[in-house]
Amino acid sequence: MTDNWLQAPAASPSQTHRESALARQSQLTKPPGSLGLLEAAAVELSALQGRDKPSAERVHIAIFAGDHGVAAERVSAFPQEVTAQMVANFAAGGAAISVLARELNASFSVVDVGTVEPIPGLPGVTDRRVAAGTANLAVGPAMTYEQLQRALDAGREQVDNAVTAGCDVFIGGEMGIANTTAATALGCALTGGDLATLTGPGTGLDTNGVRHKMEVLARSLTVNAEARAAPLTSLQAFGGFEIAALTGAYLRAAQRGLPVVVDGFICTAAALAADRILPGARAWMLFSHQSQEPGHQAILEALDAEPLLDLAMRLGEGSGAATAVPLLRLACALHNGMHTFADAGVSDAG
Repeated sequence: MTDNWLQAPAASPSQTHRESALARQSQLTKPPGSLGLLEAAAVELSALQGRDKPSAERVHIAIFAGDHGVAAERVSAFPQEVTAQMVANFAAGGAAISVLARELNASFSVVDVGTVEPIPGLPGVTDRRVAAGTANLAVGPAMTYEQLQRALDAGREQVDNAVTAGCDVFIGGEMGIANTTAATALGCALTGGDLATLTGPGTGLDTNGVRHKMEVLARSLTVNAEARAAPLTSLQAFGGFEIAALTGAYLRAAQRGLPVVVDGFICTAAALAADRILPGARAWMLFSHQSQEPGHQAILEALDAEPLLDLAMRLGEGSGAATAVPLLRLACALHNGMHTFADAGVSDAG
């Protein structure tokens, strides 16, 4: 597919349904605002879905996996072969996100967009390999423009499938050793934030490891300085194939009018790229949790986002987003099922 689809505008949430949902919330048998973010989530879903009765029952989870050339700089506590090993674990049902997907009765896809180790014919894994990992972003752009387009297309495809299947919400997840380095570089490029604020331990680096990671990131921002002029070229220079696929998914979800639940640091960096590329994309994003990765807060602030949860999580894989789904389901149940003051014969505060 060509990049023409990127030119399509974002859909518009239904202001009529937003106003109707707000009016209903004001009539339910509770003090106004007493259910906090649960009220806000239900109203948001009602507007995004264009329904009087919002739903988060039908969920599609897509995990994108890819390796990073910057791993050669020893910026991760884990070896690169772990990416392919975890893809096999996802497909076998043994990873955290696999368990969460089962518990949520969600449809579940694993997409290989570029692991170094090939994963030939593994059941449950979709092959959308762009290359055997990206180039090293510390010495030049992580990918070519054509590679970027192919990775974006992999995300678009998953959202189109989810829309065809009638899903209520979409969750993207990721796997890629060294991808916190890529996400940090992308976050710095898009926000202008400083490395000291955005750089964290990732998979468990010690203080010296974090210091070395910052040095690598500083080099990447210098050698790719010209790429920072536009969000697409920033994504090409600093992203990973899985981060670009996530960005493509968020862009397509906005175009198709499908709400997305955004996971932690890596996914939020991709969401920021989508926001900067496509006006109106931000409206289709619900934010699940506050990651323990230090840079997450800065990127959330750039998106003016307030996550639902803070459970000290930092796993990735889409696990935080999946954990938020039961709350969204409860928010919808409360909105749809509570009685109004008139229904219940209860005097309101008026």
